[in-house]
Order: sequence, then C-alpha cells, then structure tokens
Amino acid sequence: MSILFPGTFYAQDDKLFLIRTIAFYNVENLFDTIDDPWIFDEDRTPKGKDIWTVEKYQDKLTKISRVIADIGQATTNTTPAIIGVCEIENLTVLEDLVNRPLLLDSKYGIIHFDSPDSRGIDVGLLYKKDVFIPGSSSSHRLLLYDRDEPAKRVYTRDQLVVSGYLDGEPVHFIVNHWPSRSGGEARSSYKREQAAKLNRRIIDSLSRLEVNPKIIVMGDFNDDPHNKSIKKVLGTTGDKSKATDALLYNPMEQMLKRGQGTLAYRDGWNLFDQIIISRAFLSGDYSSYQFYKAGIFNPDYLITPHGQFKGYPYRSYDYGGYTGGYSDHFPVYLFLIRELP
Repeated sequence: MSILFPGTFYAQDDKLFLIRTIAFYNVENLFDTIDDPWIFDEDRTPKGKDIWTVEKYQDKLTKISRVIADIGQATTNTTPAIIGVCEIENLTVLEDLVNRPLLLDSKYGIIHFDSPDSRGIDVGLLYKKDVFIPGSSSSHRLLLYDRDEPAKRVYTRDQLVVSGYLDGEPVHFIVNHWPSRSGGEARSSYKREQAAKLNRRIIDSLSRLEVNPKIIVMGDFNDDPHNKSIKKVLGTTGDKSKATDALLYNPMEQMLKRGQGTLAYRDGWNLFDQIIISRAFLSGDYSSYQFYKAGIFNPDYLITPHGQFKGYPYRSYDYGGYTGGYSDHFPVYLFLIRELP
C-alpha cells in the first residue's frame, strides 16, 4: 500500500482506493467543571472529590484530541471520518473537544442528545463535514426496571442512531453505551440483553426501510463479543462468510480470542469496545464502501508506564487519584475502502 494523498491509497495492483477511518472511543468521564443540579456530577467539579479543575479539564481535552487525531493516521494520513464517543457529559464538552488545535482543521460536526443517565453521561457522534452529510438522527430510550424492585426505573444511556451519506453513500450508525456490570456480571446481564434487543429492533427497522443497508454498530457494550447479549441477542458472528441479515459481522471476536482487549481488570483483558457491521460491507464489490480491516488503537503513550497498573490503559484517575492519563479504555477502529475510477 502507498498513500497518494490523505484519504486515498494505491493497492499492489495499482488500483486507487478511498479509505475512511471509523472509530469509537470511551473517553472516561469527560465532564466540564460546572455543577449541574440535575445530575450527579458533583465529584467532577473543583470542590468535588476529584478536584476537577479547569486546568485538568483542559489537559484532558488536549489529550483526547491527540488520540482522536492519531487514530488511523499512519494508514490514511488523515483523521477519522466518523468517531463515536461515550462518557461525555454534554454538548459543551464535545464542542470544546472539536475546537482543540489538533482537531480544528478536521471541521468536525457533532450529533448529541441528552440521556436520562443518572450520572449525566451520554453518547455522541463526531463527523467530518466534508465527508459525511447527516440525513437524520434520533435518540432511542432504553427502558429498564430493577428486577428486585420492578417499579424502580434504572436510568441509563440512550442509543443514538444517525443516518446519512458517507462520500455520497448511505450509511447508518448506531452508537451505544450499554449498562455496566455493577452488581456483578450475571446479576446485571439482563440489562445488556435488553439493550441488545433495542439495538436489534433498530437494525430490523432499518432493514425494512432499505434493502441490504450498510449499518455500523459501535460502542462500549460492557460485554465481550462472546457474551449472550452480543452473540445471541444482537446476533453476531466472527466469520465473514456467515454474515446474513440476521447475523452481523463482528471483527472484534477474533481479536478477543487472540487475547487482545480494550480495558483491563484484575490482570485480565476485556474487549467491551467493539465496531460491528452489516453484511453489505462484505459483498466484495469495491464500487461502494467495503470493510478492509479493524483494530485496537493502543500506542505506547496510551499505556500506563509503571506502577500497579503498568500495561493497562493510561487512565485519568485510578484509586490513588488523578494520574494525568487519557482513558481507562483503548479506542477501536475499522477502515472502509472504495475503489476510485
């Protein structure tokens, strides 16, 4: 492969391709410093437990912007076309993020809705305005109730659906941050299975409106590729040849089998952050965008260099307090390619 100019490359057979990076990043509690009376964000204020100052906030923005700018850069010589994000407090933090010097020239647009999550964290989508044109966007509520107290509502993140045109080609994105494993993996699994059912309904509705739609499902699923919520309820396969309307292709499944992960806990790796695609990206017809390859973005600067958590993602806070890192998750990405005349 040789890059001709940003966003294109020559293959070995001298065919010219467009290449676009699609990424997802859990940015670990990107809060502003203002106390919002409607959510539980008191810890992330200057007087809160985390002593979250303007200086720390600005430093976090700079570091997250560096990561986003670097994802896929070595292959495409440009920034990602699309980035799904989660653990962001509001629209303001995304506006501050895309206006950092490293991202300013990319001219990112923002799609965001406030979720009812009790901590006030949401999902969002950033897109290059000269590459992607949004057609519609909607926020889909996940209604959950506590199994032990059926009348008690469990407030969590909405699922963001964005449909539009990637270099003129219709593509649909679903951005997720499924309920956590708080209370234990088994006791909380029903919540993620309900999230998967909502995702599946969205996918099925898109498939009824469009023949063989191009759908990209991304997010922090708080489950691994082999867990029931992903494998059975959402319906995924790690084998390209088995992808159908009912089975999405999950390139992260094979990564987990090789021992790769996006977050670490008790000396073990999980791959909660995933990008999953519909079979339309696997047809082999390069006159439209096709899946090229996927990966986990984990350069040395995103890895904790020393101490108890050496080798883990270099996070902003650990049990000892502020560390000055990036996030407790690595980003994930995939490349889409399309042949040019």
